[in-house]
Amino acid sequence: MNREKTDNTIQFDDIDKIAHEPGRLMILLHLFIVEKADFIYLMKQTGLSKGNLSSHLSKLEEAGYIEVKKEFIEKIPHTFLSLTEKGRTAFTDYKETILTLLKSNNQRG
Repeated sequence: MNREKTDNTIQFDDIDKIAHEPGRLMILLHLFIVEKADFIYLMKQTGLSKGNLSSHLSKLEEAGYIEVKKEFIEKIPHTFLSLTEKGRTAFTDYKETILTLLKSNNQRG
């Protein structure tokens, strides 16, 4: 996304489609704040079902936005998730793009 613009206009193509989906955006937001979370925490915080959360996590992992680590704690499997540098940058860029879009719309009205 880090394209230099000379005129401050935002095009639809400038919006990161991976981050823009509401479920994935909630996941990115939570991981941006807490840095590391387990699957159950994210499920409770986002309100997503296990299947829906798993699907979104797979997309984010494929994009290189999150890292998935599976560990055993007292013989019980736990899945921990964290943002990669690419994911942190993608979320920050997404936020900047949306803020720029909102500012430009306010200036028109």
